[in-house]
Amino acid sequence: EWEEVKKTRAEELVALAETIKVLNDDDALELFKKTLPSAGSSFVQVQVSASSQKARALALLRAAARKSKQPGLDLIALALSGKAAGFEKVIALIDELVVNLKKEQEGDDGKKEYCDKAFDESDDKKKELELSIKDSETAIDELKGSIERLTAEIAALEAGIKALDRSVAEATEQRQQENAEYKDLIASDSTAKEVLGWAKNRLNKFYNPKLYVPPPEAQLSEEERITVNMGGTLAPTTLGGIAGTGIGASFVQIRAHSQDASADKVAPPPPPEAFGPYQKKSEEGNGVIQMIDLLVADLDKEMQEAEVVEKNAQEEYEKMTVDASAKRTTDSKSITEKSDAKASTEEALQTEKGKKTGLEKEHMAVLELLQSLHGECDWLMQNYDARKEARTGEVEALKSAKDVLNGADYALLQTKARSTRFLHRSA
Repeated sequence: EWEEVKKTRAEELVALAETIKVLNDDDALELFKKTLPSAGSSFVQVQVSASSQKARALALLRAAARKSKQPGLDLIALALSGKAAGFEKVIALIDELVVNLKKEQEGDDGKKEYCDKAFDESDDKKKELELSIKDSETAIDELKGSIERLTAEIAALEAGIKALDRSVAEATEQRQQENAEYKDLIASDSTAKEVLGWAKNRLNKFYNPKLYVPPPEAQLSEEERITVNMGGTLAPTTLGGIAGTGIGASFVQIRAHSQDASADKVAPPPPPEAFGPYQKKSEEGNGVIQMIDLLVADLDKEMQEAEVVEKNAQEEYEKMTVDASAKRTTDSKSITEKSDAKASTEEALQTEKGKKTGLEKEHMAVLELLQSLHGECDWLMQNYDARKEARTGEVEALKSAKDVLNGADYALLQTKARSTRFLHRSA
């Protein structure tokens, strides 16, 4: 329906324009001046009114063009100032420019909305990434601290195990030395007891024959028994040991190495001079025997004490080795666990470093995006209000110019209508 109205209006305007053209012809005006002076004056007034409205519209357009430097305004002003284009074409250009200006404003509005949203999202992302990077740096520092702590703990445990092994080795060496000393003491005291026992038995043979214990008969070998049975004589047996008693043979062998070999060749001293027949001194002999008993008792006490000390020392040593073994096992297990924890922590550190690198790259990309947004949006954001205000002014100027042109056209139509009525009355 609107298209039909526009078409009818255009046809009406064409008809009126053709009519005005004929009526404004110089010959027609001259004729009207002679025949219709009042009518001719009306057409002249219409012509003057249209020119005045056109000038007003042109002034509005040029003023707006100076402020905004909109090429479309210059084109419309150029078309309006010319004689070829009619008001309809100028009004169409105005409508088209108004539509374009609204589209441009819509474009600016959309771009501003996009820029605002992009800046907000990028700023939020930038802050989020910076916080994540800071958290990652904190995590990396904590992981490094854990690795250093685990390394120090592992080193301390390893040093402790080495020190423990040295202590056990020293204790073992000391225990072996103490045990050797104990065995030597027992052997020496036992030999001493045997010697004292032999001496006591020998004294009893002289002073207390009833208490004398004869030595056990020697056990003959098969070969020696055959020799005796056949009437043969056995070779004298040398018992060896201390003074040929067969006691402490090993002790004597050791002592023999420390004696000078030439000492055996020294002749014994001559016997002392006798003072008459010898008589037994039983009391003195029994006193010696009692002294021997006291010495044996002292040796028994010493051996008993040595045995207790040795037993306690051995028990303490065994307990120490058990405790040391348990501690070594515990510390070794702890080293394994801490080494595993250290390896896991080192792996986590590498992962966290990779994560931080990724975050930094992402952060750099966001910074580049922000820089790109600044290059894309800063000019619009800074000039948005001025551009919007300028467009509003341009649209208002265009609408005002259009209203002026529509007003001029309307006045012309009114004058035409009056002229037509006048012509009809004249006819």
